Amino acid sequence: MKPIRILARSISSAFKSVVRNLSLSIASISCIIITLILVAFAIILSANVNNFTSDIESDLTVVVFVNKDATDENIEKLKKNIEIVPNIKEITYKSKDQMKEEMSRENEAFNKIMSEWKEGENPLQPCFIILVNEIENIGETANTIKNLEFVDIVKYGEGMVERLVSIFDIVKKVTIVAVVALVFVTAFLISNTIKITIYSRKNEIDIMRLVGTSNAVIKLPFLFEGLFLGVLGSIIPVLVTIYGYVFFYDKMGGVLFTDIISLIEPYNFVFQISGALVIIGAIVGMYGSYKSVRKYLKI
Repeated sequence: MKPIRILARSISSAFKSVVRNLSLSIASISCIIITLILVAFAIILSANVNNFTSDIESDLTVVVFVNKDATDENIEKLKKNIEIVPNIKEITYKSKDQMKEEMSRENEAFNKIMSEWKEGENPLQPCFIILVNEIENIGETANTIKNLEFVDIVKYGEGMVERLVSIFDIVKKVTIVAVVALVFVTAFLISNTIKITIYSRKNEIDIMRLVGTSNAVIKLPFLFEGLFLGVLGSIIPVLVTIYGYVFFYDKMGGVLFTDIISLIEPYNFVFQISGALVIIGAIVGMYGSYKSVRKYLKI
């Protein structure tokens, strides 16, 4: 029962401290709100960049055009040689007739031109459509395939792919750094608020130490105070995240400027981010309190 009484007393003391130092608490909560909104924005941006990158990786292919003179046996041999190349995820073969049929179906102008071809006049080349496991190594994979026998041309959007990968990598790193930096800023703000509260209650704490109160009991109210500040500061960012992202998603029609860049569907996604914001606020609040108590009181 004693631990329960200590816990209840610590929670009550923390709540009273938040109310007693209302102006400081409001200032700290306001800063937490701003920083957590920025954290939410950075997380949403990072998640959508990762989603877009994954979409590109799943759709990006290496097209291997087979030499026109290759026989069926040559093509089968080439397929086996491609299969043993590292970084190959999936291989699809398309004959000249299949390519003609697909191109005719997708483009009316192609259909008109190809319909005039006589049997045996199909100038198209058979090809392999290849998906890779790691987009970062697609250039190396394409170069390896290019040197195989019976391969005529290998295309994968060289140059553009490497630039896209580089840009996405930079964006992901920047957003991660931004999130980490904002979390540390939040911890610093809470730590300063708790520090001022500690100094205002220093006499009370000294008396508690003189009567033999344990360090853990002295620390506990401050930890709960940091927890309260962090959770209270996360409420508005959670609401902004949920309603803001749903509104933005609906307004943009689920895409960003073009159908190529699809946004993550809001439901579940916004609740996951909201849960992360509450957890970040709580943990950072408690960490800021703990750091302040430990550093400035040397308990």
